[in-house]
Amino acid sequence: QVQLVESGGGLVQAGGSLRLSCATSGRFFSRLAMGWFRQAPGKEREFVSAVNWSGANTYYADSVKGRFTISRDNAKNTMSLQMNNLKPEDTAVYYCAAGSFATESYEYSYWGQGTQVTVSS
Repeated sequence: QVQLVESGGGLVQAGGSLRLSCATSGRFFSRLAMGWFRQAPGKEREFVSAVNWSGANTYYADSVKGRFTISRDNAKNTMSLQMNNLKPEDTAVYYCAAGSFATESYEYSYWGQGTQVTVSS
């Protein structure tokens, strides 16, 4: 069983930065790809970024490419999402997930509770 807990969300002005973290427990963390998804009010959950088991491969949604950076530390069982130059349209609940290295939410078997990110204009 893998448990995921997000932290680091909050309120920030447009152009600002936030760093989200995902702490995990479970023996198999280092074997799983990790991803971030987000869901804004009234919208479907969407893919943000993913990193493979080793951290060597990453993938980003076009909307965040060049602004967000995903990373992981298998020794500490953690994953992070550095978000720079935030825009109001980045406002959403951000979810950490573990599973396959993919962009579809159904490829991820484990999910955190989510952390709110609000970007004011």
